[in-house]
Amino acid sequence: MTSHDFQDILYDKLDGIATVTMNRPEVLNAFRAQTVDEMIAAFHDAWADRSIGAVILTGAGERAFSSGGDQSERTSDGYAGPSTRSDIGLDVEDLHSAIREIPKPVIAAVNGYAIGGGHVLHVICDLTIAAENARFGQAGPRVGSVDPGYGTAYLSRLVGEKRAREIWYLCRQYTAQQAQSLGLVNWIVPAEDLQEEARNIAREILAMSPTAIKIAKASFNADTDHIKGIGAMGMAALALYYETPEAMEGRNAFMEQRKPDFAQFRA
Repeated sequence: MTSHDFQDILYDKLDGIATVTMNRPEVLNAFRAQTVDEMIAAFHDAWADRSIGAVILTGAGERAFSSGGDQSERTSDGYAGPSTRSDIGLDVEDLHSAIREIPKPVIAAVNGYAIGGGHVLHVICDLTIAAENARFGQAGPRVGSVDPGYGTAYLSRLVGEKRAREIWYLCRQYTAQQAQSLGLVNWIVPAEDLQEEARNIAREILAMSPTAIKIAKASFNADTDHIKGIGAMGMAALALYYETPEAMEGRNAFMEQRKPDFAQFRA
């Protein structure tokens, strides 16, 4: 399976390393249903290929890793697309599971913005290397959305309860240096060195025992696997929330480039 099989992502395998690149730079690599489906297929291919020992997840261009779900694809029925499992129209639960469960380390190489659902993707990855110009943060409550699973519950395991709540309640953006101080980033490198340094880390992993790495990843995941059930319940609730005028006010304000008026929903 190679890049020509996909439209929204690039997928390459070289010297034991698979690279999944979200390839929609014109929308800051925001993902739609097709993007998510293609990423799931790529991760499953890397999982099945015994020659692959590590996976790099990154974004095309210099501006963004990913800005999350493509709001232009979102309606009151959720995101448009051929989703087969998710009530919100994006099989993000399956993508999150693929990243966590593939028995090979996944390295997020963050180039630019990792915002919203894009931030959640890097959080779930095993390791994160960031360009000096990377920016991190959540945006859900600003656009009438939320990630009720790994993006919240697992995030709190990484940065602590107070910081996780700050990240979600205030929707601020954080520099690479701030993200590293929070425990969200392992390494910071110049932007021009990002991809090669990510490959250097992957090469270090390839020198290790694959079975030991597989067992270690499963053991790391064991303590937080229950979040998958919380996420499933939360996504069902999110689908109902998307049908409300309150959620659509957030989405519409984003598309119209104005501040949302959520005060009306506190009455």
